[in-house]
Amino acid sequence: MRIATICARKGSKGLPGKNLATINGKSLVALATLQAVESSLFDFIIVSSDSEEILYEALSHGATHQVHRSSELSGDFVSKPEVIRNAVISSLSDFSNIKTVVDLDVTSPLRQNEDIVGAVSLLETSDCCSVLSGCPSRRNPYFNIVSLNKLGFLEISIRPNHPIYSRQLAPACFDLNAAIHAWKIECLMSNPKIIYDKTLIYEMPMSRSMDIDSQIDYDIVKYLYTYNRAKNV
Repeated sequence: MRIATICARKGSKGLPGKNLATINGKSLVALATLQAVESSLFDFIIVSSDSEEILYEALSHGATHQVHRSSELSGDFVSKPEVIRNAVISSLSDFSNIKTVVDLDVTSPLRQNEDIVGAVSLLETSDCCSVLSGCPSRRNPYFNIVSLNKLGFLEISIRPNHPIYSRQLAPACFDLNAAIHAWKIECLMSNPKIIYDKTLIYEMPMSRSMDIDSQIDYDIVKYLYTYNRAKNV
């Protein structure tokens, strides 16, 4: 058995009210919930929120369980894996038949069904604790991402063991895109965190990898959503 979680707070500093912002006539909460439903992968879809409006929006689009998130779990300094673990514990009393928990971030509506299926398949066929989705990074800390040293001068963020003359020759790095985070349930329940010693990357194209944190992100994602849909028709 598998569980999907949809976690969305009512507060947002970068783009106020973003979780209920609409793309193509549907809110981001509705889009994430519908993606979980349409994947046909999940036995339960749990929505966790401190907003009655968000809870109603998810339930009306196919969520099976709701969790009224406490103020302690709605602050800026609470890890999302803790919120997801709480949502699972609050909704279900028997975990014996559950093997996979998948969070679909509301701010990443560009993911497609193939991405959800692919990430879950990678998790369940591999010796790993979790799978994160991401795309190849446009910048690389071994080549063209820099930091300031103690004297205020620039230096490469990660100093390579030998000179690297092009980004293509640098070690592969990825931008995590928040679209999909999948756990084996025993890992999430015993140690809820983002990256374990055994975490794999599910690679997505850049055209589906942008998430929303600001107004400009929202405008770009709306364009890409329409562009991707037109390309797939």
